[in-house]
Amino acid sequence: MTRRAVGGPGVKAARRPELRLPAPERYEGGGLEPDGDYDGLEFREADFAGQDGGGARFMDCVLTGCALDGTRLSRARVLDSVLAGVRGVGTDLAGATLRDVELTDARLGGTQLHGAALERVLIRGGKIDFLNLRSARLQDVVFEGCVLVEPDFGGALLERVEFVDCALKDADLSGATLKDVDLRGAAPLEIARGVDRLSGAVISTAQLLDLAPVLAGERGIRVEG
Repeated sequence: MTRRAVGGPGVKAARRPELRLPAPERYEGGGLEPDGDYDGLEFREADFAGQDGGGARFMDCVLTGCALDGTRLSRARVLDSVLAGVRGVGTDLAGATLRDVELTDARLGGTQLHGAALERVLIRGGKIDFLNLRSARLQDVVFEGCVLVEPDFGGALLERVEFVDCALKDADLSGATLKDVDLRGAAPLEIARGVDRLSGAVISTAQLLDLAPVLAGERGIRVEG
């Protein structure tokens, strides 16, 4: 059961997915197919490494423990689905649509989500390295209890996005647009680039102090002992 976001003064809470999936049928097919249509299926411990499912649609599906190394899922639509314990490096989800999705305990690296659309998505637990969300649109997205290493939000739109008890390391916000973004639950909160794009976000007093050197550097301010 998902916990509803609380939000806070001056920031709108993200709407979390509320999934009520019908009992899925075990997938007995072979590999993924481009533009495939997968409805109400369970994929358990499947190895999709290097396969092409570009443009495929996943509706009311459950993917558990699947390998997604180099899997091509560009322009895929993942709707009302759960991805649990998936793992892989270089998964291509460029231009994909994720709506009403829960991604839990993932171990991913170099995942390509540039130009993607995420709406009512919960990313809970796990670790994602070098997540590429450049020019993506995130609406009602919650990152909870996860570790994000060098995520790239360059040019992305983030609206009603929350970071809850998660680590945000060396994030790139260059050219991003933030609206009702709650960063108070990010520890650490490390912004490598684009600290000037924090307008529209809420941070805590302690985080402001931590970011002070970066903010000073952006403004050309020298701070000496």
